[in-house]
This record gives sequence, structure tokens and C-alpha cells, in this order.
Amino acid sequence: MADSNIKQPLLHLPPQTCQNVDPMRRRLRRFKSAPMAEFFPGEINDTKDNQSLPRSDSILDKLHPSFRKVMFYLVIYLAIGTMCFYFVQNQIEGKKVNGVLDSVYFCVVTMTTVGYGDLVPDSTTSKLLASVFVFSGMALVGLVLSEGADYLVEKQETLLIKAMHVRRKVSPSEILKEIETNKLRYKCLVTTVSLVVLMVVGTVFLAKVEKLSTIDAFYCVCSTITTLGYGDKSFSTRAGRIFAVFWILTSTICLGQFFLYIAEVNTEKRRKELVKLVLTRRMTNVDLEEADLDNDGLVGAAEFVVYKLKEMGKINQDDVSLLLDEFENLDVDQSGTLSTADLTLAQSS
Repeated sequence: MADSNIKQPLLHLPPQTCQNVDPMRRRLRRFKSAPMAEFFPGEINDTKDNQSLPRSDSILDKLHPSFRKVMFYLVIYLAIGTMCFYFVQNQIEGKKVNGVLDSVYFCVVTMTTVGYGDLVPDSTTSKLLASVFVFSGMALVGLVLSEGADYLVEKQETLLIKAMHVRRKVSPSEILKEIETNKLRYKCLVTTVSLVVLMVVGTVFLAKVEKLSTIDAFYCVCSTITTLGYGDKSFSTRAGRIFAVFWILTSTICLGQFFLYIAEVNTEKRRKELVKLVLTRRMTNVDLEEADLDNDGLVGAAEFVVYKLKEMGKINQDDVSLLLDEFENLDVDQSGTLSTADLTLAQSS
């Protein structure tokens, strides 16, 4: 496919022009990404294991590794937290409906830093436990749950694109291309829609089940998802707290992802403006001197590409130095090029 894209424009050139095209430039245009660059080490191992072992049809095996990790840590956190707070439930003040349910609810409210105040620790032991779980819960939300949320959003992007092109059949390759082109924009759109749906569901539930007025229900939703948690309005019934365990986790994480994607969109916009500026700026003699890495008075295609990538902020001098060090280690015969013999000698040594 790459060769056809390269050769097609050359058909319109005179024979002499085609002969004068630098073979190195052709090879640089045919550069491909490293075959394994799209996979993480864990995913590579999973792929190898799947090829050697019979596949399981369980739901967990079909989930992405990062999402399985999210579920594992969340279950462990809630299980330990529930047991700890259940044993000290007599040292927690507030309106209670069920020992186990109250413990899970208190664990989630603490983890998401909502802190309504409807259940509060009232002893040295319970206060120390709450202090430990609020820090570990914040770390869990920030470092682990965001991976799962990001994965779910990416899955919803496909459904969004299919819905936008419902009148025509869209191939998987077209979906992937459109996702890659407008990735951040679709992520913002998906999280916005998800956030609105969660807010509406929470408001309706509080109005119907907790018997709050529409304004109070919406006020409670806003104070919850922003983790403000005044505590004057909260979930007080058994059904309400069961709902809150899932809804609070989902809504607070969704809001966090929404602001994260907004920040990424702004960053991506500035990056594209920088790339446009670099590509439209005229080269000067000073630029040629800086791009001339081997100081031979000439700038080759590779030197030009590296210089422009550095200007765009995609790589820096440290990245280049590390890669050059790796190249020198692999270039065993010091010929300035890599061959199969070099790789064999490097691996054996």
C-alpha cells in the first residue's frame, strides 16, 4: 500500500526526473512504525498466552486489561473498606439503614471525597480509618479508575460515530480513521452526553425515591458530582444508598474525565497551532546550521525531519541522544549502519 502511494505521483514525472530522485528519500518515505510499538508489554504477553492456551469465554477475559485492573482494585478497596467500617459501625454516627449497606455507602462517599456528613466517624479508630481510606480512595480514583473511564469512553466513540452516520454504512476502517482524526472532540462529546444523562437520572431518582423537590434534587446532584457535599441533602433510604454506591462513583469520575478532556483539547489546539507555525515558517541559514547534526555543511532528509520534530516539541535533544546511544550500541562493527550481523552480535554480547 505504501509503495503504491509513493510510485503513483512519480508516474507523472519525466523519466530523467525519476532517475534523479534520491533513493534515500524514497526509503525515508517508506518508513513504518515498529511492529510492536502499538502494544504494551502486558498486552504482548496476553497475546502470546492466548495463542498457546485455549481461550475462555468468560466476560472478564473479553475486557481490556486496564479495565480488569480497575475492577480488581475497586473490588479490593470496597471489600476491605466495607469490612473495616462494618466492624466499627457502632463508632459511626448518623442515620443508618443497614450495617453492610451503610459501610459500602460510607466507603464510596469517603473515597470520592463527597463527604455528605450524614454518616460521620465518632471515635479515634473510625477517624483514623476514614483518614486512611480517603487518601487511598483518592489515589485509586486518580490513578486507576481514570483508565477504566477512558476505556469506556473510547468504546462509546464507535457507537457515537455509527449513530452520526446511521443513514450510510460505515466500515470499521472508516470508523477508526474518524476516531483518530477527531479523537478528543468525540471524547468531549461522549463525556458531555454521559454527564447530562447521569445528572438527569440522579435528579429524577432523588425526586421520586428520596421525595425531594426538583430544585433540591438537582442541587443535591450538583453538590455530589462536584464532591462539594454540603450534607443538607443526601441519600437516606435503603434504595437510595444502593443507587448512590454506583451513581456517585460513575458521576464523579465522569465529571473528572470531562474536565480532563477539555484541558487536552486546549493543549491539542495549541500543539496544532505550533505545528502549523513550524511548517509555514521559512528556513533560514541559522536553521540549516542547527539542523546539520554531523557538521558536514549539508542537511539530509533525516536531519531535516529530526530538526522539525524538535521544533514542534514532539521530541527533544535528550530523546535524540538516547536513541543515538542505542544505535551506537547496536552498531557493533562501527560502520554507521545496522545490519542483521550487527543485531546478532549485539544480542550475543
